[in-house]
Amino acid sequence: MTEKEKMLAGEVYSATDSELLRELLETRERICDYNALRPGETARMRQMLHELLGDVGDDNIIVNQPFHCDYGKQISVGKRFFANFNLTILDEARVTIGDDCFIGPNVSIYTACHSTDPAERNSRREWALPVTIGHNVWIGGSVTILPGVTIGDNVTIGAGSVVTHDIPAGTVAAGNPCKAIKRAIEK
Repeated sequence: MTEKEKMLAGEVYSATDSELLRELLETRERICDYNALRPGETARMRQMLHELLGDVGDDNIIVNQPFHCDYGKQISVGKRFFANFNLTILDEARVTIGDDCFIGPNVSIYTACHSTDPAERNSRREWALPVTIGHNVWIGGSVTILPGVTIGDNVTIGAGSVVTHDIPAGTVAAGNPCKAIKRAIEK
């Protein structure tokens, strides 16, 4: 297997592999172009997001600048997706976001994992775990979502939360670590 294939399969891989470093650089170049667009260039922004991301549900996508990701192609967003300023997605594994999701400013979604052992970490070998966010989810500002997390449908994540474990559908969750604190109001 190539290092990229290992990465996508959730296996330990070398983060310094030349193919992966080349793809990271290409994505950063495209992200730089995206972030340099004028705010009124919404049609060009949508076009660039369709080219950059793995799957986009429809043209009702808004990702306020600046936006940052590692590869882009491992990110899928559903219909009517909105992300406020400063969204960062480290997409070494799949990041799947459902329809009608709203993401507040300064949100970070991570899939990359590193050893807690310094010698192993310094080898630059890592692995990645996917993140899945359901439909009708609101993620408040400055939330961090860690690798391997699944957030169910109809969830609100309170601002400043650190999501370390799965969050069940139909809940309001908050805190560090984030946990469900009440059932969501359904109308």
